[in-house]
Amino acid sequence: MKNRWVRIAIVVGALVVLVIALTPLFVNADTLRPTIENQLSSTLGRPVAFSHLGFSLFTGSLVADNISIADDPAVASSPFLQAKSLHIGVELWPFLLHRSVEITNITIDSPSIQLIEKSDGTWNFSSLGSASATSAASAPAQPSSTSAQGGSAPAQGSSLPAVTVGELAIQHGSASLSLAGPGKPIACSNIDVTVDKFSFTQPFPFKLSVEMPANGSLELNGTAGPVSQTDASKTPFQATLQLKHFDPLAANVVQPSDGVSMAADFSAQVASDGTNLTSTGKIVASQLKLARNGTPAQQPVDIDYTVSHNLAKRTGQVSDIAVHTGAVAAHVKGTFRLTDQGAILDLHLSAPNLPIDAVEQLLPAAGITLPSGSSLKGGTLTANLAIEGPASAITIAGPVEVDNTQLAGFDLGSQIQGINRLLGTSGGTNIEKLSTTLTSSPQTTKFDDIYASVPSIGTASGSGSISPANALDFQLTAKFSSSSTVGSVANSGLNAVGVALGGKANMADKGIPLTITGTASNPSIKAQVGTMLKQQVSSGLLGNIVGQKKTNPAGALKSLFGK
Repeated sequence: MKNRWVRIAIVVGALVVLVIALTPLFVNADTLRPTIENQLSSTLGRPVAFSHLGFSLFTGSLVADNISIADDPAVASSPFLQAKSLHIGVELWPFLLHRSVEITNITIDSPSIQLIEKSDGTWNFSSLGSASATSAASAPAQPSSTSAQGGSAPAQGSSLPAVTVGELAIQHGSASLSLAGPGKPIACSNIDVTVDKFSFTQPFPFKLSVEMPANGSLELNGTAGPVSQTDASKTPFQATLQLKHFDPLAANVVQPSDGVSMAADFSAQVASDGTNLTSTGKIVASQLKLARNGTPAQQPVDIDYTVSHNLAKRTGQVSDIAVHTGAVAAHVKGTFRLTDQGAILDLHLSAPNLPIDAVEQLLPAAGITLPSGSSLKGGTLTANLAIEGPASAITIAGPVEVDNTQLAGFDLGSQIQGINRLLGTSGGTNIEKLSTTLTSSPQTTKFDDIYASVPSIGTASGSGSISPANALDFQLTAKFSSSSTVGSVANSGLNAVGVALGGKANMADKGIPLTITGTASNPSIKAQVGTMLKQQVSSGLLGNIVGQKKTNPAGALKSLFGK
């Protein structure tokens, strides 16, 4: 009895194997290829073609080889998508008995996708599934039997096909993402997408993972749909974004000439209602560099942001970008506009009383260099800056003020060439106040209305500029403070020189012209004594000679200038 059941089991198993082996011989799925192509073309609104259609009984799926989906003819003649194979899961018995194709799942293997943003902000996939695209497809639309539930009629009041697929997946894909405006395409690889219960007319959950250039990665998990009837790119969705080690320079989001680089981790909530796209999240930016002549920050910078974008108008609102420096933050607010040439910014930065110790690490990233071997200690920075113009060539302008700080490691008094070293400041320079009106552009950085108060020396005022090569060109007038020991000595010497040259004893009130050249890391500060003396000679020396005064200016000059 036992042996008989064993024999029966062997026979049944053999029959099953025989059926599986022989079924493909009797099921010529390739005869259905034109029908499947037409159905997919009708659904997507784009011509769809593949070289061969087979059937796998083991997986219960149709297998299409070398699939191609056409692009929007107004954008490109090359395919929107090409893939090695397309697996279409079908209900087995309806297919075997009646050749009825009821799709349960679709898997696209190793596709190459071309994503192109047009100058008006729409995309080459915007027309996928829309009524206009459907009518434009080369294959005529036919009644579809491709619903997992067997439904084929369009939804009431909708021109989109009422197709439902149990699971839609993309495996090991790659994509070229071309944004409107200048710049090279962004290359994405190892794209995996999973969509459950995909439908044009109902919301559906999705998961997306992408490998970005320079070891970056992106994950987007959320819900999307229903698909927009007029523009697929404006389909509403909400999702959680995780972007790791994003390098905008390697990804071609910014250009080398922009001077911006970083390795950033994003964590954000992203949502779109089809009209407005909003994003709120946090960025941790490592190796942040913000200027062409900048150097990467040594410590990560935390940035919180809230931004919205009107998809139709291509305009955006920056509600807040908070750049944290310790317990306080600098805030950026304003608007932006996207054009064919790139983003146009109209932003305002507010930095009230930021601790210098926290800000100092960001100075090199912004291209601000201190004299070699020096550092800022203590005090505060206040800035109110307008950030305007194209993102690739912005202008930054507004008042900047530094209060109660020390430039440690830089002896300002002893660095002034042409002045006796009695003005030395003992290895550091205490700055009570330094204020200016800044105007920075790709061509130059200008400083107007400079005012500096150094208690151990005096005050200075004037203007100047820093070139893109970091070359200094400043013209200042320094006045020594009589309330300090060195200032009192200096003013006495200046007034003595004035009297010696036949002038009045108020030469100190006029100050000494200073020029600052060289570079920010190695400045050259010179007192223009010759200029000062020429002014005095033209006004008083002739009187000195005619009056035959006995005063010898040499002693006064030597005491002040060390000559």
